[in-house]
Amino acid sequence: MIHIAETVAIGSVEGFLTAGERDQLAALMRAFLTSERRSDFGEQRSSSIHEIPGHTPEQAMAVYEPAGRVEIPKIPEQAEHLLQDAFDRARPALSRVMPSITTCRPWTYVEYGPGQHITSHLDGIAPDPLAWPRQIAGISVVISEAAAGGGFYVETSSDSRLWDTRLDHSPGSGYAPGIWLAHDGADHSAGWFTQMPRTRWTVSPAQGTALLYGSQLAHGTEPVVRGRCAKFISWLTAEAGER
Repeated sequence: MIHIAETVAIGSVEGFLTAGERDQLAALMRAFLTSERRSDFGEQRSSSIHEIPGHTPEQAMAVYEPAGRVEIPKIPEQAEHLLQDAFDRARPALSRVMPSITTCRPWTYVEYGPGQHITSHLDGIAPDPLAWPRQIAGISVVISEAAAGGGFYVETSSDSRLWDTRLDHSPGSGYAPGIWLAHDGADHSAGWFTQMPRTRWTVSPAQGTALLYGSQLAHGTEPVVRGRCAKFISWLTAEAGER
């Protein structure tokens, strides 16, 4: 049974990756970006993991990453296996904070240089929140930090415009009674979202720590000031009938 508290929760798993695993992942991505054209995943990229209904991929990228970033949605197989093994190790800790989680989606590599950032947004549970699987939370693991800037943040708000639907009576839906579902389009393409008052909470995790942020919680990153920030991100989901 999915509870709203899971979808707006924050958490962390310290030691999600060991120092050796971080070094191995960094080496794998350096080798990948050396063998491929880095620009194809950066300034020449024409697609994004982010989508906005009614917008082209280029328009969605301008909303979410106005200064660009490196984004690799299909990472080397060895890196994917390593990160999925880390997720399996972390299941006991994850289940204490977000007990509905059963699966980790494939990982994406992202990298930010000076001036680059992601604007505040919600990931959402699913395009159709009554279908399966359901996205419970995002997960982010920093491999290398920027020399200055680039911090991750979440934003909370009591503004009622954020919430669209309340499921008061939902037998068989898989949700706890009374769960609220966030409004679609909660990103910088929507005037109501940008005007909504929010309180920002910025975190500074150790390298190798996994950050968890509920799918109905606004989040983003601050611009990198100096150096580069590299991290892996994914989404943690609940599958029908597995809990």
